Amino acid sequence: MKKYSLPERFIEQSFYLSVWLIRQLFESENLRQKVEDLEQLEEGTLGREIARCLREHHLGLVPKYENHDLKHVLLDFRMTPLDEIRMQAFMLGNGNWSVPSLGIFIFGAILLPHKWSQFRKDFLEGMHALPVRDWTIEVYATRQVDELRALVFSSKKEISPAAADAFILQKISRYGSFAAIAAGAFGMFFCLPFLWSSHLEDLIGAGFPFLAGAILIVGGLINLSILSRRLELSAKTN
Repeated sequence: MKKYSLPERFIEQSFYLSVWLIRQLFESENLRQKVEDLEQLEEGTLGREIARCLREHHLGLVPKYENHDLKHVLLDFRMTPLDEIRMQAFMLGNGNWSVPSLGIFIFGAILLPHKWSQFRKDFLEGMHALPVRDWTIEVYATRQVDELRALVFSSKKEISPAAADAFILQKISRYGSFAAIAAGAFGMFFCLPFLWSSHLEDLIGAGFPFLAGAILIVGGLINLSILSRRLELSAKTN
C-alpha cells in the first residue's frame, strides 16, 4: 500500500468525505448498474477501463460527477491525491474553469507547494491538448482508449510560455475581480443598517468598512473593464 505524506492523506480523506456526502444526497442505484454495463464492453474501450479502474479502487461513479472518472482514465491520471490535483491543473489549462475544478486545485496547491512546478507543466499540457471538458461516458464509452488519447494529444496547439503565463495571470485577475466585487457588496450590505444608527460609534464603525466595500467594487469593475479592453485589442491585433 502506497504511503502518502500528511498533506496528501488530508487531501485523500477530504475527497472521500466529499464523495460520501454527495452519495447521501443523491440516488446512485442507477450508477451501480451503469458500472456493470460498462464492464460488459469490449476490452480496451474507455468504458471498460473506467469500470476496471473503479473496481480496482473499490469506488463507484459519483452522482452528478460521473464524467470525472472518464477524465482520470482518458488522461491517464491515477486516483491518488497528487494526481487528482494534477488532473485539475490540466483541466484548468484545458478550459474547465468551473468552481469545483478551481476549488480543488487551490485546495491542493496550498497543501502541496513543492509540486507547483509539476502543476504548471500539467496546466500547459492541458492548454495544448484538445478540449475534453464536455466529453461524456455516454458518447465515448465504446471508443478505444488509445485511439482517444491519440486524438486528444496529437492536435497540440503551439503556445509560448509567455502567452501561457499571460493567460494564467488574466484568469487569476478576472476571478480576483469577481471576488473583490462580491466581498465589497457583502461588506456594504452588512454595514448598511448601522449607517442609520443614531450612535456616532456605529456610524464610524460601519462607515469605514462600507467605504472599503465600495472601493473594492469599483476596483473590481475597473479591472474587469481593463481586461475587457485588452481582449478587444488582442482580438483586433490577431
